[in-house]
Amino acid sequence: MGQQIAVVAKPSPNAGVLRFEANRNLTGMGHELFRSAAEAIGPRPAAKLARTLLEAGGVDTVHIYGNMITVDLAKGANGSGVADAIRDLYQYWKPGMELPVFEDVVAEAAPAAAAGDAGESGGVESEYTRRVPAHLIERSRAGLAKWKANHGG
Repeated sequence: MGQQIAVVAKPSPNAGVLRFEANRNLTGMGHELFRSAAEAIGPRPAAKLARTLLEAGGVDTVHIYGNMITVDLAKGANGSGVADAIRDLYQYWKPGMELPVFEDVVAEAAPAAAAGDAGESGGVESEYTRRVPAHLIERSRAGLAKWKANHGG
């Protein structure tokens, strides 16, 4: 799931420099230069890509402008896997990964709800009643009752 980014390798006149063009704009109209993973702060696509590349090793700097990505490789690195890292930036599920099953999530949440304050229906609504103001819960129940009365439910 998620969408792969189309990545085209572009020629570079400098040895140890890789250039890529993506079909997604990663920075808007600003240049972003990252020299370490610590500089790549936040959830922005450019920062996330820079963190991924710099943490993998073999990369000295990452420069991103719009949809152009320039990677300066560390001495002796060959840059294998850089194009794959760019391509998979938005891919959060890959073949072979096991997806969580909805029943598993509910089974884990039920004991946590029972351990907290018991709501009106024995702990099932405790998180709901804790987060939603009482007047909104009452308005929701009144609206549901009215709908059921009008629609024979």
